[in-house]
Amino acid sequence: MIVRDAAATLGACLDSVRGVVDEIVVADTGSSDATMTIARDSGARVIEIPWTNDFSEARNRSLAEVQADWVLVLDADEVLDPDAQKAIPSLISATDAAGYQVAIRNYFLSLEDRIWDQPAKLNDSLLPAAKAYPAYVEHENVRLFQRDPRIYFVGRVHESVGSRIEQSGLRLGRASFLIHHFGLAADTETRARKNALYRDLGKLKVAEMPRNAQAHLELGLTELENLGNVGEALECFESACRLKPRLGVAWFFAGVAHFRLGNYQESIQRLSQAERHGRRTPATAEIIGDAHYNLGEFAGAVRAYERALSLAPESAVLESKFGLASVRDGKAEAGLQRIRHALGLKPQLAELHDRLILALAWLERISEAAVAGEGKLRAVKTPSSGDFTRAASLWAQAGNWARATAVLHVGLQIYRDDMSLKKALSELALRAGSQVGELATALRGGGTTTSGH
Repeated sequence: MIVRDAAATLGACLDSVRGVVDEIVVADTGSSDATMTIARDSGARVIEIPWTNDFSEARNRSLAEVQADWVLVLDADEVLDPDAQKAIPSLISATDAAGYQVAIRNYFLSLEDRIWDQPAKLNDSLLPAAKAYPAYVEHENVRLFQRDPRIYFVGRVHESVGSRIEQSGLRLGRASFLIHHFGLAADTETRARKNALYRDLGKLKVAEMPRNAQAHLELGLTELENLGNVGEALECFESACRLKPRLGVAWFFAGVAHFRLGNYQESIQRLSQAERHGRRTPATAEIIGDAHYNLGEFAGAVRAYERALSLAPESAVLESKFGLASVRDGKAEAGLQRIRHALGLKPQLAELHDRLILALAWLERISEAAVAGEGKLRAVKTPSSGDFTRAASLWAQAGNWARATAVLHVGLQIYRDDMSLKKALSELALRAGSQVGELATALRGGGTTTSGH
């Protein structure tokens, strides 16, 4: 391990390896809290090393202190799954593997989170420490490997021994146990500090390894996902694509960046390349569909969403997008049926209600759209003030002034000081009064009105 100011989590981490490992080496890079005391009290051998803005250098210094034949790598905000105690002995007794890819389960506070293009899954972990988190995403990294002079960490940041194992002609296996990682659910300040560090180190890594596509990709991901610098991220992804044209994930994120910049045709081109190079995922097809939809190419959107849904048939979001695109492509009833089916699966999901409202309004079925608008107010946990305004506006368009007024009054009970709601109520009163006045004048003058007024 390498650690710094990890007192809050280190104890649980070291407790999780008790009885599994023969020795614990903790390399401290400058802690000012109780990290080293906790490590020593847990039986670890603690060494102090200088921090030189290079994760590989730090890890290799700690690796040099290891005396055991096999090495398990953990970070302080991780814990080893209890099943590892049974799994590891058989893995290290295998004679043909020099290292193992280990599944790392990263916990999140929302199902909307993801890692790269991998969406979060509903947390089903039985680990007590993990039960507070509703979602997780898994990725793999080489965390168990032989102590061998040919195997060492490479890369200033996002460091790994995997490339050294492969370049040395050694076999890499897949482990049958988990590592649980809680660091991605850290507070905003901690994440911001890490993101800034990773960007700085990522730029140094690219400067040191300018022909390494993975280095460009990693820097791009930090710029895009963590810092929101879309233009800078796109340059990194395009460089990765040029350096390694078969790197599907680089094409995928180049497509994502183009999409966020509003370059929808370019996004479709990059994402199609991603599919050709192995990235045939629901996310790839979904964003292709989004790009077609934003271009007004509804038939293309339908085809892409249908492909995405075939890969993720349980996705209510994809089904609702498929439905809306179908409505816009001239298949109104089939599209509405899909959107309503999606709502039945996830009635609390706000964006599904928005698509139903949009579809009905586009079809000029305004009263139905107004009913759908009120349905969203009842179904979602925290409707916004804008949701009340929209539902009231739809009722007003349908000529139901009383219902529109009632919706705005309910909204003002929740958002008492919201100026948009107050303004909408004032405008509604003026419009309703004007309509009533015109009708009275027509009646007094013997005029006629259309049926249904």
